[in-house]
Amino acid sequence: MGFPSRLPVLLLALALASPAAAQSKVKTETVTPPKGAAAKSQKAAKAAAPAEIIRDLARLPDKVRLMRERILEAAKSGDPSKVVTVMQSNETMPVFSFGGDKDPLAFWKASYPDSEGIEALAILADLLESPFVHLDKGTPQEMYVWPYFYGIALEGLTPEQKVELFRLITGADWKEMQEFGAYVFYRVGIAPDGVWHFYVAGD
Repeated sequence: MGFPSRLPVLLLALALASPAAAQSKVKTETVTPPKGAAAKSQKAAKAAAPAEIIRDLARLPDKVRLMRERILEAAKSGDPSKVVTVMQSNETMPVFSFGGDKDPLAFWKASYPDSEGIEALAILADLLESPFVHLDKGTPQEMYVWPYFYGIALEGLTPEQKVELFRLITGADWKEMQEFGAYVFYRVGIAPDGVWHFYVAGD
């Protein structure tokens, strides 16, 4: 009387143990992140923990303050070669291009031919005279970065903050940043030890 009741269970066990069952594969699909996913993740992180906007230069460490002053003086001179001199005297050449360029002077002249590269200096000076953020505190990537827009989400900017932003960028830049989801115009980064790490735009 008990045998018939066990038959379905035995048949099921045999079926699962058969080579066909063991070799059957589950169909999988590779999911490619949508375009801009990295930017959206960065944007979400900034929205969750926005960096403090710092306007008081007295809060800069002495070495950072001195490097900022050196760069700013060179930029305001109107002579691109003086900025290059500061870059070359740095512990390492600051990143100025993501395209593999080796000569900052040639790069700026090519980027801004109408002004012989001087526009790059004007942007640099404007950045260093704007508020900044202190990012990645206590890590090897710790950095003071100008302008502060690099450390916060662009959504929810106040009208006053938008005025500060548009002193640095154009309407076309703003449209591209909204599509990308983050600030990607020029920014300057100086580490707490006074080493100038970058003056670059893009992502």
